[in-house]
Amino acid sequence: MADDGPVTALADPDDTTRSYKLRRGRMGTTGRAALENLQGRFALPAGEGALDLPALSGGAPVVLEIGFGMGASTLAMAEADPGTHVVATDVHTPGVARLLQGVDERGLTNVHVHEGDGRMLLHRRIRPGSLAGVRVYFPDPWRKPRHHKRRLVDAGFAALVADRLAPGGLLHLATDWEPYAEQMTAVLSAEPGLVLEPGGLGSRPAWRPVTGFEARGLALGHRVTDLFARRPR
Repeated sequence: MADDGPVTALADPDDTTRSYKLRRGRMGTTGRAALENLQGRFALPAGEGALDLPALSGGAPVVLEIGFGMGASTLAMAEADPGTHVVATDVHTPGVARLLQGVDERGLTNVHVHEGDGRMLLHRRIRPGSLAGVRVYFPDPWRKPRHHKRRLVDAGFAALVADRLAPGGLLHLATDWEPYAEQMTAVLSAEPGLVLEPGGLGSRPAWRPVTGFEARGLALGHRVTDLFARRPR
């Protein structure tokens, strides 16, 4: 399911400035068992070459989700839409274990799980024009101005997503931090390979469950923004 050849000539992202904090956390015996026993069935094929997404998904459209947390929303959306294949990636090991366990318990066949940097996965292993969608829900807003350079959604990320989306493919972002929503809007509006669609404050679609991060933000009085950008057909 992989090809050792290069994916693209796009410049490699700067992986020295991470858009995430590594949070290993603690895992009990159940989580460790999930990592040991289920990765062979549900993890992405190992390697550095391009993924063969049609083979991986059985020909179904593939959506990449970057940063799934503990995976509850990922499981709910995958179960509700069995005709779409989800590649879900996160750096949080306990969350990876929880998602693997959930996929197994629900008997889902349309989810593959990856532990690692989603931006690097997108750059190095996803072919141009091969994704039906990209989802990024509640990425770290890096609120302090000196940390804004760590935000995932920037001009380089928008260009990379535009290149990887198939014609008509959709990028869906959500955040509860309004300054970040404003930056996201500016970034998407400036990317020639994407067309910003109607969305914005309070526009969560019914098919996107409320995430754990979102629920905490709402409890604190934060306002949620969903943004949609599509690669033109």
